[in-house]
Amino acid sequence: MVSPSKSSNAARKARIEEMRRAEQSRERRNRVLIVTASVVAVAALVAGTVVLVRSQSDDDGTAAADAKATGELVTGADGVKTWKGKLGRTHVTKKVKYPTEPPVGGDHDRAWMNCNGDVYTKALNDMNAVHSLEHGAVWVTYTDKVPKAEVDALAAKVRKTPYTLMSPVQGQAAPIMLSAWGHQRTVTGASDPKLAAFFEKFVQGEQTPEPGAACTGGLSQ
Repeated sequence: MVSPSKSSNAARKARIEEMRRAEQSRERRNRVLIVTASVVAVAALVAGTVVLVRSQSDDDGTAAADAKATGELVTGADGVKTWKGKLGRTHVTKKVKYPTEPPVGGDHDRAWMNCNGDVYTKALNDMNAVHSLEHGAVWVTYTDKVPKAEVDALAAKVRKTPYTLMSPVQGQAAPIMLSAWGHQRTVTGASDPKLAAFFEKFVQGEQTPEPGAACTGGLSQ
């Protein structure tokens, strides 16, 4: 008889593989749309009309330098902090000042960081990482207080988990933190069962504003 845990792991792996296939299909469609849009733009220029091909959700680059985030992180009984309030989701070009470090959401850059189990050794632009959270990624961050062996162990777990990314963040309140869109917690290390539980719940979890959105094809530092 298959144990419930093995069945859950199998279902999780199948869900991740399904997301990968959907992402690859979406990227192919996007390439076709980009070529089509380029042809239309050239034709418009020849006719003397300037056609601006941009998403209506993007702003004009004049947004205020805050995250349009109103509320606060509230700690639950399980130790997970949840944002109680509103998190903006507008694409902006000006630098955003987030109310938490690392941020758990808010207005962000239109480019996301690759988050297909990507491990970064240098600090990221928060605005790009927040876009990854919007796509359903979990962001593992650590300070220089974490021993190298523990950093390596965390990196190994991230590399095995699609829709995750990892980077150093020196200004955060705890040595190791996990962030998802609207959620955050601290863990003691790679072997902490709370890390696996956070991955299980928040990697492409119900909190995801754009479920199934790409975690590849973005920035790779």
